Amino acid sequence: MSRRSISTGSPFEEALSYSRAVVQGDWCFMSGVTGYDYDSMKMADGVAGQVTQSFATIHKVLLEAGFEPQHIVRVVHYIADRSLVEIATPAIGNALRDIRPAATMVLADLMEPEMLYEVEVTAFKGT
Repeated sequence: MSRRSISTGSPFEEALSYSRAVVQGDWCFMSGVTGYDYDSMKMADGVAGQVTQSFATIHKVLLEAGFEPQHIVRVVHYIADRSLVEIATPAIGNALRDIRPAATMVLADLMEPEMLYEVEVTAFKGT
């Protein structure tokens, strides 16, 4: 079974020695994605903007890996503060409403103070 690593070109991937995603057979395991726009290296404003940017990155990486958003089977959301959940919920719904993967949400102290949201995704396209 072949293994392929996907990179967004983020300097964080090089510095911390990880891949944005690893494809192993029919599976795609994606590292935590935050609201950074990797083209501009700027963080999206607010938690809803960070959710939206995170899923834009996820969709781009999934397509590069040969997957579609509907292949997402598992999501772990990390949110910096309980008070942000209600604000983030509509953007999460927009990203996942038609997919409805298994999901967990964790309150977490993220790596940088401007990071309000991070998400990990696992996708499967087999039978």
